Amino acid sequence: MKNEPWDTTRAAEIIAGLTHKEGPTLVILHALQEAFGYVPEAAEPMVAQALNLSRAEIHGVVTFYPDFRREPPGRHVLKLCRAEACQAAGGDALAAQAETRLGVTFGATSADGAVSLEPVYCLGLCATAPSAMLDDRVFGRLDAHRLDALMTEAQR
Repeated sequence: MKNEPWDTTRAAEIIAGLTHKEGPTLVILHALQEAFGYVPEAAEPMVAQALNLSRAEIHGVVTFYPDFRREPPGRHVLKLCRAEACQAAGGDALAAQAETRLGVTFGATSADGAVSLEPVYCLGLCATAPSAMLDDRVFGRLDAHRLDALMTEAQR
């Protein structure tokens, strides 16, 4: 997953192109994260000014939603479902396995920059076992062996 380096001119273009949308705050923040891989703190006053909102309002949105990153992600993003159904099906043990192997907690990136570990709160595949995403690919019926294979792939 390759993102553009942070650039205020490019960010201003993205923001200006989306201010006319209905409910533009989330649309703009998602577009910034799509372009740069995260929503830098420097983007908050830019979005606030464009939407005539306070910086605090934008900061509140960015920090409220777990989908928004505050730092650039690793080369790969591993998202493990942390919803109740997946937890009940063994998700807590898988989360602990991932944190231990990667040496990080949720919301952080491994020291080598290879993998960011993030929570997701339902991928719709929780009927029998936990689920996960590696970058843009979704995996259901996750067990310790499949998770280990995903982490091996992500660490390459």
